[in-house]
Amino acid sequence: MSLLKTIEQNPASAPAKSLPDPDRLVEGSPEFKTWVGESARNGEVRTGIWQATPGVTRSIKGKTCEICFILEGVIELTPDGGEPIIYRAGDSFIMKPGYTGNWHTIETVKKIYVTVG
Repeated sequence: MSLLKTIEQNPASAPAKSLPDPDRLVEGSPEFKTWVGESARNGEVRTGIWQATPGVTRSIKGKTCEICFILEGVIELTPDGGEPIIYRAGDSFIMKPGYTGNWHTIETVKKIYVTVG
């Protein structure tokens, strides 16, 4: 197994399609597509591409840390008790363990993600 892995921005494989958990849906009817990359170290690190259509969901990280790089679209993240922050194509951010807040997809978003935990 190689210790170097390229994350394809436009994977040729078919994505897994899903909907938000009903207890996390705040507004709208967003749909998700996920192209799962690789897992390493017994599943502690995961990578891939994720896409969502407009809507608002709850983001709850628990013990997971997630690093995101926005490839396309516009989102607004509002941490619980905090001010909203807009992210657009080319932006990146980290949601640390324990993060909770609303994820508002304003324009269909596509991101590279890396999760740890």
